[in-house]
Amino acid sequence: MSELTYPEELLYHPEHTWVRIANDGTAVVGITDFAQEQLGEVAFVDLPAAGSRFGAGEEFGTVESIKAVSSLHMPIEGTVAEVNDSLGSDPSLVNTSPYGDGWMLRITVAEGADRSQLKDCHEYAAQVA
Repeated sequence: MSELTYPEELLYHPEHTWVRIANDGTAVVGITDFAQEQLGEVAFVDLPAAGSRFGAGEEFGTVESIKAVSSLHMPIEGTVAEVNDSLGSDPSLVNTSPYGDGWMLRITVAEGADRSQLKDCHEYAAQVA
């Protein structure tokens, strides 16, 4: 087993999703290395349609593995701009590249979105240790 990683440029939700927020108010969302390891081999990812709006902490989809079906929780309030269609044909990208090719959503972050639940990489690593 390789050591789990938590990139410093990301923010982490306690429910094991991450968000990379750009200066233009857009963001990319996915699940953490810890989450994908706990799930095991990902077999299916169910994601919402573009245009769907979610509050921070709300369920936005599910990820299914041999072990379990787990809910996905939005790390920050926003509207889905794009879904990673590659996960439909290759859901294992979530395992092999959770912070890269295995991203799940591109969102437009809501104006004034609450970031109080988000943790930096050190706080998240301590949570899952």
